[in-house]
Amino acid sequence: MAIFNRRKFLHSSSLAAVPFLAPFSLSPYESLNDTNKQAIVDFTFDGVFLNPLEYAQKLQEIAEERDLGRDFYGNGGVVRELEEKMAAVTGKEKALFMPSGTMANELSLRVLSGDKPKVFVQETSHIYRDEADAAQAVHNKRLIPVAKGQAAITLEDLQAAIDYHNSGEAFKSGIGAISIEVPVRRCDAQLVDIKEIRKISEFARANDIKIHLDGARIHLASAYSGISVKEYSSYFDTVYISLYKYLGATGGAILCGDKAVLDQMPRLMKIFGGSIFGAWPYAAVALHYLEGFEERFQKTVQQSKELFRQLNQLSGITIKSVPNGTYIHHLLLDKNIDSRKLSKQLRENHNIKIYGRPEKAGHITLRLTETLLNQTNEQVVKAFKAALAAAR
Repeated sequence: MAIFNRRKFLHSSSLAAVPFLAPFSLSPYESLNDTNKQAIVDFTFDGVFLNPLEYAQKLQEIAEERDLGRDFYGNGGVVRELEEKMAAVTGKEKALFMPSGTMANELSLRVLSGDKPKVFVQETSHIYRDEADAAQAVHNKRLIPVAKGQAAITLEDLQAAIDYHNSGEAFKSGIGAISIEVPVRRCDAQLVDIKEIRKISEFARANDIKIHLDGARIHLASAYSGISVKEYSSYFDTVYISLYKYLGATGGAILCGDKAVLDQMPRLMKIFGGSIFGAWPYAAVALHYLEGFEERFQKTVQQSKELFRQLNQLSGITIKSVPNGTYIHHLLLDKNIDSRKLSKQLRENHNIKIYGRPEKAGHITLRLTETLLNQTNEQVVKAFKAALAAAR
């Protein structure tokens, strides 16, 4: 395994152009430009979000703390370490680095469904709404939406959709796969009932239909549902997990499943332009933040419950949780409070980031991340109290 020390790392990367990088031990989100303030609490993103300099320094920090082996087109080094870790987390035979979640989703459906074109998906899912019709345009799959406008999908919904299409076709082409997204981003990260997942999984396996989990944010779902990532994964043939939603990488995905399925993927990634010569800068950071993430986020969830209780006692704001939700919450302001002033006050004076304007529904979306651990509840409540006074 190749070993990267500090000097080699700097000279073998673009970091050599940076005149000086001091050793540091910042929290995942601490702003390098605001070292005189409390570490940042960020309610605007799904997880770790480092700017380019922070990312470069985090890579240096990791390289100085441990041996980093580079990969060759995804083979070996820290990429292999991450894959082995994710295989263990999900309980699957194998895990494979992929350049994007879209590719992980689409290639899974392609391989799982074989020559059967029908793929049943949630109407609100990323695969159906946000992947540029790749299933149809590239992979010759026919996506059939279920449960319009809803996060929840039930076995009853699925069976009704299957029966409808089977009974109405003169030339039956076969059902290739089912995909379920958990949590559902377009529905404010709502969960899908684990009882229904179990039923759908049993139905799929009884009928020789493969089933895929779009688990981009599955660790966040696990923290709120109490269902382990391994149990979620056990109901599916393949599982995709994002490396940048909350694990700090600038991109990348991990796909987990049976070896027979994943062994087909490297060739397909090459065909569709997804092979990356060196994926180690993504894998190193993701592996770094994966260690201990479940414990940190559980602590974050518990701290947030008391924080939101205290914030709801302040005049002028109300924080509401999403029914059957996870890390997304809604902040509602009284009409006499200027949301942009509130956002500016929190950001400039207290290093707390929220959006500066409400959405069409009249609320500001708060995304709970482990950055909440960077400040105490007392500090955050005090900051909101001062900012609200200045924003009236």
